[in-house]
Amino acid sequence: MNVLQEVNMDLNDLNDVNKELFLRDFVQREDEFLRAPYNPEIEFYTSVKAGDVERVKELTTAEPLVDKPGLGKLSDKPLQNLKYHFVITTALVARYCIQGGMDLSDAYGLSDYFIQKADRCIRVEDISRLHQKMSVEYARRMRELRKKPICSVQVAQCIDYIYDHLHARITVSDLAGHVHLNESYLSRLFKKEVGLPISDYIRRQKLETAKNMLIYSDYHSAEIATILAFPSQSYFTEIFRKYTGLTPVEYRKENFRKSMDDTHES
Repeated sequence: MNVLQEVNMDLNDLNDVNKELFLRDFVQREDEFLRAPYNPEIEFYTSVKAGDVERVKELTTAEPLVDKPGLGKLSDKPLQNLKYHFVITTALVARYCIQGGMDLSDAYGLSDYFIQKADRCIRVEDISRLHQKMSVEYARRMRELRKKPICSVQVAQCIDYIYDHLHARITVSDLAGHVHLNESYLSRLFKKEVGLPISDYIRRQKLETAKNMLIYSDYHSAEIATILAFPSQSYFTEIFRKYTGLTPVEYRKENFRKSMDDTHES
């Protein structure tokens, strides 16, 4: 077989692939097939990376992997199809966590562990439950990672409390009562170990959450201000501008497209 014949065979193979992809896309459109929406997917991975255990639990409970709309068809066998999606999700979770500071060997070791467990599953429901367990475990480890520089149990407990109550008004009094310490002593201890006053740390975590909500959700800034328990939209806008140099509207416009581009490059 000469070179020309080999090239023609390669082109024929490529044409066959393109025809098959076109036919599949056509059938999916006719069946009103919808891919999994972009924003919720990114919110999920961002929540894991941020160590937001409660939000990860909410997302995986509200939409288990087995019931997730828009999953691509990677196998004609339902169990194998879900296993493939589990592997993809686990790999992406590991990658996001590595970007967030998790040790490479830890991230990949955990991913190998869960993928091997998924391989032994015999029901789609088992895969779905394992998906939640995997997601929560990565989120829990990311939360612990963020507390590594912390020395005292009380300050670590305060940080857990803050992460779990970002949608509420949090005061030093709340935290002091939670860890059974005097307010002034806790304030000194927290600043010494974390490097920020308690109020500044709370505000920073709320603003980081607001940044993600602006990029990965359709909430208006007024709604975000309410959800994160800021006193008013004007106050939220003011401190958001001080923190980022942009208003919430400007931040959304500038970063939404960038997040889309980064995802397509991944």
